[in-house]
Amino acid sequence: MTRIVFSGGRVFTGTTTEPGDVVVEGDRIVDVGIGLDGDTRIDASGHTLLPGLFDCHVHFMFSGADLVRDLNTPFSLPFYQAIGNMRATLDCGITTVRDALGADLGVAEAVRRGLVQGPRMQIAINMVSQTGGHNDDWMQCGAHVSPPLHPGLPDTVADGPEELRKVVRTLVRHGADIIKIASSGGVLSPRSNPRHAHFRDDEIAMIVQEAAAAGIAVMSHAMSGDGILTAVRNGVRSIEHGVFLTDEGVEEMLKNGTWLVPTLMAPRMVLDQAAQGVAISDVVLDKAKAVVTQHFQSFQKAHQAGVKIAMGTDSGVGPHGNNLTELTLMTEYGMTPAEALHATTQSAAALLRLENELGELAPGKLADLVLIEGDAEQHVKAGTLKQAVRAVYQNGVPL
Repeated sequence: MTRIVFSGGRVFTGTTTEPGDVVVEGDRIVDVGIGLDGDTRIDASGHTLLPGLFDCHVHFMFSGADLVRDLNTPFSLPFYQAIGNMRATLDCGITTVRDALGADLGVAEAVRRGLVQGPRMQIAINMVSQTGGHNDDWMQCGAHVSPPLHPGLPDTVADGPEELRKVVRTLVRHGADIIKIASSGGVLSPRSNPRHAHFRDDEIAMIVQEAAAAGIAVMSHAMSGDGILTAVRNGVRSIEHGVFLTDEGVEEMLKNGTWLVPTLMAPRMVLDQAAQGVAISDVVLDKAKAVVTQHFQSFQKAHQAGVKIAMGTDSGVGPHGNNLTELTLMTEYGMTPAEALHATTQSAAALLRLENELGELAPGKLADLVLIEGDAEQHVKAGTLKQAVRAVYQNGVPL
């Protein structure tokens, strides 16, 4: 096989950026060092080499929060729109994602079989919610307004341990790589309150137990302080959003080794769309405004305490392709640029249990690389990382 050497650039190590070359053979990195040789040379002078990036919270089947538009969208159209959403994500240098609701096994298989280009993905399929919870699409008029259920997207609104046992097993049958639950209300669900905890201990314990039996983990949409605590003490792997994180919640997360995926972009994306004229209800808009400041404060609290943090954006709530803005927000609220890059590489790989294959430029790892013109850390700080992407490789293949 041809040995390709990316030479003369700087390599992000996970903590620093140092001069170095990277040699790729087939789909693997085979060497990292100085003055390396290969059959084909790619000049990386003046560039930073990053590992393929991760986004641990996306929704490829969604393209914004415009409910009126969605109600007038043909059922199958989002499957085709997902192709463009995946392409926009790849163009950012994001080669691996966790789709947190929406993509079914067919979407994931289309990428795995090479029918369409997209990041490799772990899928949750649908979010497990209590009646009246964040994924219950019932409206006061009596209508149900979320995308319709279909053979790849089972109903996941359930109450009580035994109903939830069956829901988890159903999701596993449908191909879920991760179980996602809502242990609190949320912003985009008009009938739920993000300050209220959802599910009781015995319910979440059952979900975690059944997921573990299938060899997979649980991620929890959790905004309220109590909703975070209930999820963490019953063994979920990651807290998504963590808006009203308390000191007690931080202590529990540290004790249990629970990850935080903050999605700092999420409420901003809702507010940005409203400013652009998208029809968003006053109830949803008020909730989005109410959580923004608290969201950032909770992120700072978690980071300062040493909670493990992985990058996720909630893209799909807003446009795809702006994912790297999350890294800049992380630096605005306390992370160094290197820490933000770590969150979207090695930390994210560890969260998704892919650290043996991805997340760093090291011999034996899959050859996912991103070539950044200039200093990647400075671009993170300035908010210009997306514009500096010059090439993206996945499994050693340029995209």
